[in-house]
Amino acid sequence: MKKNLKYFLLLSTVFLYSCASKKSTVYFNNLADTVLSTHVNMAKFTEPVIQKDDILAITIQTIDPNTSSANMQMPTTANTGGIQAQQNISGYLVDNDGMIELPMIGKLKLGGLNTYEAKKLIVEKASKYLKDPVVQVRFANYRITVIGEVSKPATFTVPSEKVSILDLLGMAGDLTIYGRRDNIMLIRDHGDKKEIARLNLSSSDIMESPYFYLKQNDVIYVEPNKAKMSVNNTERFRILSATLSIISLGIVILTRF
Repeated sequence: MKKNLKYFLLLSTVFLYSCASKKSTVYFNNLADTVLSTHVNMAKFTEPVIQKDDILAITIQTIDPNTSSANMQMPTTANTGGIQAQQNISGYLVDNDGMIELPMIGKLKLGGLNTYEAKKLIVEKASKYLKDPVVQVRFANYRITVIGEVSKPATFTVPSEKVSILDLLGMAGDLTIYGRRDNIMLIRDHGDKKEIARLNLSSSDIMESPYFYLKQNDVIYVEPNKAKMSVNNTERFRILSATLSIISLGIVILTRF
């Protein structure tokens, strides 16, 4: 009887896999297969603003040979603890007042600005000391985390500020076959509060979502689907069956000897 029950559970699990709905594993399944091309409205991308504890990679260069020694490129190493403590990312750390300090130029308030606005401000200040300065500003610690049912769960430091949920899942090696595509959780940091949103990758409407583009320190969690739960239940049943068999064998041995 126990063996029959065990085989039944195994066959049920195989049946669940073979009959898995296409809608649960395919992205954007609301788009008809027969349509060769279509147009989808895209969410508006908003430039992220500089905040305290951000690390900025800043380069200032000039073609003037008389001031070439003033060229600067990330001369400091910032350590913010946690994950970054092991990476020692080079750059300028934004303090609690939104300030950084650059050689020659001095202190600048960049908090609340995006990187384009910060670049304009640095060019304005650097022009007092350098001829035609060329400035580049970007985030050096733009981190996004993905956990759950993906091939490579990790915290990624991304090189671009314009990162979509699809970009992140690509970095993580895509969802596993056990990941729910219709109910992905996004956790967003708002200071002392957390915002939680749900994303449905089964529909192309995700591209219009205000959460399609991710922000710094976002966390993405991919929940397991029913197939994963069935596998876990089957494994637990195997362990329980093996344990009961051992106990039964022990009882038989004790009663006979």
